[in-house]
Amino acid sequence: MPLLVQDIINSIQNEHIELPGGHIDGPAKQSTVRTLGEARSLAEFENIRLNSRGGQPNYAPFYLKQVADIEDGLADAQRISRANGQFALGLGILKQRGSNAVEVSKQVRDRISSLQKSLPEGIHLDIRIDTTTFIADAVHELLVTIIFSVLLTSFVCWLFLGSWSATLNVLLSIPTSVIGTFIVLKFLNFTLNTFTLMALSLAIGIVVDDAIMVLENIIRHKQQGKNRYQGALGGASEISFAAMAATFAIVALFLPVAFMSGFIGKFFFQFAITMTVAVLLSLFEALTLTPMRCSQFLQAKEHESHLGRFFDWGFEGLKKLYAGLLKKALNHRMSVIVISLIFFAISLMSVKYLRSEMVPAQDQGMFSMRVNSPAGSSLTYTDEKVKAIEAFLSEQSEIDGYFANVGGYGGGDPTVGNIFVSMKPKGQRGINKRTKKELTQQEFMNKARGQLKKQIKGCKISLQDPSMRSFSSGMSFPVEFTVRGPDWDILGKASLSLFNALEKNQSLTDLGTDYKLGMTEIDIVPDRVQASLRGVSLASIGQSIQAMIGGIKVARYESKGHRYDIIVKLPDKDRDGENIILGLNVRNNRGELIPLSQVVKVVSRPALQSITRKDRERAITIYANVKTGASQAQVISQVEATAKKILPEGYRIVLSGNAQASRESLQSLMGVLVLGILVAYMILASQFNSYSHPLSVLMALPFSVSGALLALLLFNQSMNIYSMIGLILLMGLVKKNSILLVDFTDQMRSQGKNIKDALQEACPIRLRPILMTTLATIAGAIPSALAFGPGAETRIPMAIAVIGGLVVSTLLTIFVVPCFYSLIAREKRVSEEMNISILQAEGSSLNFIPE
Repeated sequence: MPLLVQDIINSIQNEHIELPGGHIDGPAKQSTVRTLGEARSLAEFENIRLNSRGGQPNYAPFYLKQVADIEDGLADAQRISRANGQFALGLGILKQRGSNAVEVSKQVRDRISSLQKSLPEGIHLDIRIDTTTFIADAVHELLVTIIFSVLLTSFVCWLFLGSWSATLNVLLSIPTSVIGTFIVLKFLNFTLNTFTLMALSLAIGIVVDDAIMVLENIIRHKQQGKNRYQGALGGASEISFAAMAATFAIVALFLPVAFMSGFIGKFFFQFAITMTVAVLLSLFEALTLTPMRCSQFLQAKEHESHLGRFFDWGFEGLKKLYAGLLKKALNHRMSVIVISLIFFAISLMSVKYLRSEMVPAQDQGMFSMRVNSPAGSSLTYTDEKVKAIEAFLSEQSEIDGYFANVGGYGGGDPTVGNIFVSMKPKGQRGINKRTKKELTQQEFMNKARGQLKKQIKGCKISLQDPSMRSFSSGMSFPVEFTVRGPDWDILGKASLSLFNALEKNQSLTDLGTDYKLGMTEIDIVPDRVQASLRGVSLASIGQSIQAMIGGIKVARYESKGHRYDIIVKLPDKDRDGENIILGLNVRNNRGELIPLSQVVKVVSRPALQSITRKDRERAITIYANVKTGASQAQVISQVEATAKKILPEGYRIVLSGNAQASRESLQSLMGVLVLGILVAYMILASQFNSYSHPLSVLMALPFSVSGALLALLLFNQSMNIYSMIGLILLMGLVKKNSILLVDFTDQMRSQGKNIKDALQEACPIRLRPILMTTLATIAGAIPSALAFGPGAETRIPMAIAVIGGLVVSTLLTIFVVPCFYSLIAREKRVSEEMNISILQAEGSSLNFIPE
């Protein structure tokens, strides 16, 4: 009687066995009983006797080694990993929440050094990807930026004040505010990260504003003949209201940012709190310590230089020019306001030409590559494609190293490969022939993308920037969405149609999807009638196929304290297609051998690798990168428009991952901006005790937006969450200038001057502190705008938005705010006089007190 695979399985299970036999109780002790029937070596296993076949005994000696090849080997390879072309085992290390990433990296490196000594010869540990290197470099770059911000701010202060003692008085507000902020951050368990340091770098030019306003006013009082004490007391008292109003207006804009929800809220919470604490401490310092210092050792114009005298001469000329232009502007108030509003409306058209994205791409010196071979591809096929990419990378002088993985992660996927690439530091890369500058990470990625698509066919290669992964979940592609609908077949066809249409979009690249139709599935379809006639059970059919094709685990054996699986299967060379299945035999209930070809049919068909759901709906994911220079927001809108045309009724797309986070974050920041303006208006209304004066103050806001948009467009920056934060910061800063003008004009009017005379006297006097605070803030932001080190891509748009908005807003504010103030103040006066006339006509009397 022939021998079948089931006979081998039965013999192994019967002859390779270990069972407990219970225990024996003696007078003084208890002993356990165990039957040791397992083979302990390869030789023992080979000599397992096959005692039966088809239920009938084997009378002649018959051993396992006579019918099978037995080897102590490895399980089938499901994944392959290489580091710089050598086989490797990858291990990822994640820090615990709240721990210091840079410190964790140092400890890992120290531990690797000690572990290396205990490893066998030829095996070594190596770090291929370390994201903390970029973090450490970015933090160091921010510290350098802060130092340069302090130096530039100091120069601006000295230039305007012309006195080292006055300059020192202002600059002492920086360490007071910064050190105080560090103390508060320590109590809040904040860390020194890119967001807290970014806030401090931008706050340098802001924290001196209050001190500048107070000190400049004290100097003006001293120049009127007052002594140090009287000048410090009078100057500080006169400006304290404006300083508080200006600071609270900034706080009103940043507090909503601190309480934002979602990914953006978590990231910018520390930024907003740091900025808020810094400006509040600067206000406290300006109203207390600055007047105290001025009353003790302020010497105005003590060592005036030639540059200082030249600057004063130039400023006096500028002041006279401004006074003349202001007089003309007040004579044509409506024309000035209308022209300014037209300029604002025209500037809004620049939004159409601005790129919009969640975050700008950063040169972190690393990126990842995803390789997708066609559905149904083998691990060997995918590995060959990955090897070709590795060969390309090894030839590039800009590449420092790489780690490649074939077979995916988790459950494994033989059609997927991942390569993590680290580039050489800046200064060691090649030159871009077009720009004549050193290659950036994005430029190299574009170069590699183009060359690989030409050289390697038969797979899809996607490149990903890791800087996109920080703010979203999902696959973190700039364009990512799911197509959803009730019927899977219709959903699949509609998704493929949409995918084909999007391939024509010139702004998209690396287009991919998780819908993989085409993997060959071999279905064994039993003929129940024929199987019944021949006495073959479906269980025996399935078990035979499983054992011969897939392999079946029949038992376990022990070696050196570990237990390993025993697998019975056909050799790999014999599993060459569906013909082997039809050539198998199965035993019926009478012990006869029946060819499988008589009781089954073999059907090959394309099948899905998986069926996915999102929010309990069937969904197919489509993702893509956005080409360099294209706007993420505009591309997403184009995708949505294309989907509306192609998808049938009842089917829709839902943004996910980076695309969803991008839209939600920008909308959220716009909401925060509006809320901050409303809160600022309420604070100003309560401080001025007026509903109209806050409108004069807020007239500066539209022009700050104009300046920011035009600056971003001029310097080819995008509208992203960083430039939006810069815009929010800008809204708080420009209100300071308006507050200085409105508050001092009110003081002039309280002395009996009419509106026009009060404006013509107050505005030129306040021109100096306005320009000082504006230029000090700009000076503090210039190092960030000119940054080129790690993380510079995030600081540049924020700083450019601030600088552009301050320049344009200041130039317009000093004319538009006085004109608007005189207009609404006059309208209010006319309204009050009409009310008086009405009351007098009714026989009432009212004492009118000028505002």
